[in-house]
Amino acid sequence: MPNEQQPAKMWSGRFREPLNKTFEEWQRSFPFDWRLLPQEVAASKAHARAIAAAGILTDAELATMLDGLDQVLAQTTLTPAVVAEAPEAEDIHHFTELQLTKVIGDLALKLHTGRSRNEQIATDMRLFVRDAIDATLTGLREWRSSLIDLAESAGEAVMPSYTHLQRAEPVLVAHWLLTYVSQLERDSSRLVDARKRMNLCPLGSGAIAGATLALDRTIAAKALGFDGPTPNSMDATSDRDFALEFTQALATLGIHISRFAEELTLYSTAEFGFLDLPEAFSTGSSAMPQKKNPDLTELIRGKSGRLLGAATTLATLIKGLPLAYNKDLQEGQEPVFDAADTIAGMLSVLPPFTSSLRFRYDRMQAAATTGYLNAMAAATYLTHKGVPFRKAHEKIGNAVRFGLETGRELGDLTLDELRKFGEEFSEDFYESITLEATLDCHDVIGGTARHRVSQALADARERLKVEAGKVGDSRYVSV
Repeated sequence: MPNEQQPAKMWSGRFREPLNKTFEEWQRSFPFDWRLLPQEVAASKAHARAIAAAGILTDAELATMLDGLDQVLAQTTLTPAVVAEAPEAEDIHHFTELQLTKVIGDLALKLHTGRSRNEQIATDMRLFVRDAIDATLTGLREWRSSLIDLAESAGEAVMPSYTHLQRAEPVLVAHWLLTYVSQLERDSSRLVDARKRMNLCPLGSGAIAGATLALDRTIAAKALGFDGPTPNSMDATSDRDFALEFTQALATLGIHISRFAEELTLYSTAEFGFLDLPEAFSTGSSAMPQKKNPDLTELIRGKSGRLLGAATTLATLIKGLPLAYNKDLQEGQEPVFDAADTIAGMLSVLPPFTSSLRFRYDRMQAAATTGYLNAMAAATYLTHKGVPFRKAHEKIGNAVRFGLETGRELGDLTLDELRKFGEEFSEDFYESITLEATLDCHDVIGGTARHRVSQALADARERLKVEAGKVGDSRYVSV
């Protein structure tokens, strides 16, 4: 009937015509935001305390409401099946109110006093992103620890480094692995920075202009572990910077993970032969019996694209929105959920995979000691003899050309042959271009000199230890 009021909607008072059934189902967010129930319950309990302090709830009503919200969470199985079990629920907010009403009756209807779904979803998503950041930081610490362990176990093993995918200079395997530790440290710092910026509480912002009750907003902020309330209600209900920063940080992290995966994929080929992929993280071919395929590294390389996609989706979604809340923002939830799930999956396998890697150090050393990778050290030798570097570069380049033509490395050329390219060459040239000397001539902070890498490993381990020591329970407190 056109004049019948629609039942069970949080906004139905103004409407008389029923929703188009296809539209009603299509516009629901509960099929994906059901997973926000822990955050919704925590935020609702915090709001209940705030409105109790404002005189809306008695102490007894507050106790009943807090207990009822706990029961809603405890009695709900958080799986996609919950969507079919509550077909009338429009979103996670509506679901929580419906379930709370079943538990404590009409008292549940007081909970929405002084708040709007606009601030609720902004709060829930901040709590979700904060939890996801904390989980990601934990996973990154575990992976960094595995990389450092692997680097320490490599000792003074060497490998060629590459520029333009051409052999460049020998480096310690540990030095190469620490490259990724440095990248992950930056990734962690980005997430920590993002977490600090977003750790303000939107509750009390209302739909757009602020709550219509004189709420003490610090009550909810403190209960949820936020640093304080958001300073502007319009910004609080429309802001998704925190989600954008989170996905952008994950996109950068995904790029680093993908580069690591790409190098291992290359190094495991017969053409490189630097490592054997662990069988526990590989599969075979259904057609070719001899194959062992790098499924983990390839799949991780692919999944990094999903992280990039989530960040791009959010940026595209937000860029054209006027203030404040718009329904478009509902579409920003799924990319965040997918990014959080994707990085959680990647970081669940990367630490054990890294720990199981076994390098072929003999192949790596052979590749690092042929192909004139000591040419830079040779040029440096001449600079110590007073030869300008540009001239030294040319002299060694001529020596390399002669070596190529005669099929010999620099160390195999006789002193008389070398002196054809410069009178500065002496017997001490040969000891200056050994593998050890070539490594140790890079004796600067961040270089691959052996004692520098040893110190870098110790420093990386100490930074990890200090960081882990600062971590406590950073989730919202029980309210």
